[in-house]
Amino acid sequence: MAASSASSTSASAPPVETEYAAPALDKGLDILELLSATNGALSQAQIASGVGRSVSQIFRVLSTLERRGYVHRDHQSGLYILSLRLFDLAHRHDPLRGLLQASAGPMRALANAAEQSCSLSVEEAGLSRVVAQVESPGDFGFRVRVGALFSLDDSATGEVLRAFRSSDPDALEPALRSVREAGHVERGDDLHAGVIDIVFPVLRADGTAVAALTVPYVATRASVLGTDAVLRLARHAASQISGSVFPAPTP
Repeated sequence: MAASSASSTSASAPPVETEYAAPALDKGLDILELLSATNGALSQAQIASGVGRSVSQIFRVLSTLERRGYVHRDHQSGLYILSLRLFDLAHRHDPLRGLLQASAGPMRALANAAEQSCSLSVEEAGLSRVVAQVESPGDFGFRVRVGALFSLDDSATGEVLRAFRSSDPDALEPALRSVREAGHVERGDDLHAGVIDIVFPVLRADGTAVAALTVPYVATRASVLGTDAVLRLARHAASQISGSVFPAPTP
């Protein structure tokens, strides 16, 4: 998967046939990639600058992306953001189905062993979206709805997704570099008192996160395990999912 695609970019690979280039498609993909890597909305001028083109060069492409539902333009501010169209397409795509299938067993085992709920989230258009959820088998637990959206900036899950977004840790701000070095986040939930979020990345072969596994730990007198034990279980589950989706190449 990731390893094989990386090898295809070696120096011996043949050059791309430029006579088959599609400039309009290049512009559209450049715009989508820029918006996906940006927190917040951008103006036409900012998008043009970000993709290295003039406003007139991207105007028709941007209008087409809006008409087809891939970007959304706020009619008051004129700013553009990605819509959830790409997320809808991703749900039909085998890699996401493979991720959900690979995560089902480890997440269920984690929830059963810890008697805590757990969820799996992916980054989408500057937000984190819950794509899978397993409820606690015990009497108490914290549940999030599949499909729910949360800010990347104000959540432990978002911290992990941002910390493992790039394959270059040196490009990260200090706080995210600390998360990257620790390999996970464990802290109190900003919105819900009494909940401790334990979050691990589900990693591709290049060390970037395809998803984040979150245990919203709720401590009660009936809790069977402490946070240290749950942390070990969550680390193992995230590693299992990563290994299933992105298996190590056979020597």
